[in-house]
Amino acid sequence: MSFLPLILIGLFMITSPSTHAQTNDSPSPYLDIQTVHSASGLKAWLVQDESVPVISVQFAFRGGSKLDSEDKQGLSILLAHLLDEGAGPYSAQAFQKKLNDRSISLSFNSGRDSLNGSFETLSKYKEEAFALLKTALTKPLFEEEAIERIRAANLSRIRDSLSDPEWRASRLMLDRGYEGHPYALNSGGTLTSLKKITRDDIVEAHKNRLTLDRLVIGVSGDISAEELSTVLDLVFGDLPDSNGPILVENTNISNLDSVALHPFETSQTIIQQVWPGVSRKDENYYDALVLNAAWGGLGFGSILTEDIREDRGLTYGIYTSLSTLDHAPSLTLSTSTQHTNLTEMLERITTHRDALLTAPIAPDKLQLAKDYLIGSLPLNLTSNDQIASILLNLQLDHLPIDYLDRRAAKIENVTAQSAQEMAKKLLGTAPMTVLVGPASIAQSLGQNATVVEDLPNVE
Repeated sequence: MSFLPLILIGLFMITSPSTHAQTNDSPSPYLDIQTVHSASGLKAWLVQDESVPVISVQFAFRGGSKLDSEDKQGLSILLAHLLDEGAGPYSAQAFQKKLNDRSISLSFNSGRDSLNGSFETLSKYKEEAFALLKTALTKPLFEEEAIERIRAANLSRIRDSLSDPEWRASRLMLDRGYEGHPYALNSGGTLTSLKKITRDDIVEAHKNRLTLDRLVIGVSGDISAEELSTVLDLVFGDLPDSNGPILVENTNISNLDSVALHPFETSQTIIQQVWPGVSRKDENYYDALVLNAAWGGLGFGSILTEDIREDRGLTYGIYTSLSTLDHAPSLTLSTSTQHTNLTEMLERITTHRDALLTAPIAPDKLQLAKDYLIGSLPLNLTSNDQIASILLNLQLDHLPIDYLDRRAAKIENVTAQSAQEMAKKLLGTAPMTVLVGPASIAQSLGQNATVVEDLPNVE
């Protein structure tokens, strides 16, 4: 007979008498999102869908790798990767077998701002599945064998990444762009720091970081609000209440108007540029969203792609993206080019940046960006795990429950003039530029370029 905590067996279908479920006042064209509260006060956003007998839960604990100290870089990701490596009465192998036998999907990972969990089960196995999720969260074994195996896997990942010039560029970009801030550290750990992390460090991080005050939950699928209310307390209710506020300061992008070259033999020069971004909560965020899409976020159809790839053939791809990290939003450009085309490539990027500052985006480009942003949303709502992920991220970004319903109108309200004002705000200063390529390209960069031989926070 398989082991399951007796309190969990048979309780998932019990309706809590104190369930609170709130929905939008009017039907949503996208998702009918309910706010579900448990008897103890835990909260989740839910989209109920009985068409497929599957339940998806996406959850996160605010914090992530920004809580790792410099000498223990990688602690958060080690903790995350160990949570499903044995728990309660189950060894790592036995725990994975329990998951596989019931087609239960459970995984954990860590980013810079949160430690995330992803869970999916068939409805018919939900009692056992939720019991296993609870056990993973509250009774992980952290066995020495598993710790050493996961540590070795992460060390191997770093060594493999060193052969990737784009990874090298990103590592240098983070170090220079967030200089002096926890974001500059290596979220995956260093070859030295990973070896310093002990079992006691992992146990302490588990106790201090997986707390109810930092917990955010999104759920989609074959579960009612009443049932979910009970499940929330049963699965998450035994976690510690709080470990106090997260004390990480906001910062800005550092080393603007600078160029750093990391010498590395590559077939093409890797280029990354970064400017300050805009907070997800900023009332003018949609101006930045449309600006980014029109400039380079669309890929094909964007201003940069049409000129630099299609007309001039300088690259296979050039993209811009908005990052909304909690303490330092940014706008990033990524591309690559033949070494002999580097000067022309950088000049064309600067030309297009200057054009955004001096003239509004052409009406057809502006409308193309809007149409893409509005039209692509339904494509992200085609599965329970995608929907649960959206519910989670909306909450992590402190957005309102009717955000999806308001989004299209806010995008349509962006004008060429407001997008240009955002361009002046974000792109008015020359970017922090990182290049990865052979040392010989330094000759084309002038005297202002800094050569960085050794990558920071790797060894």
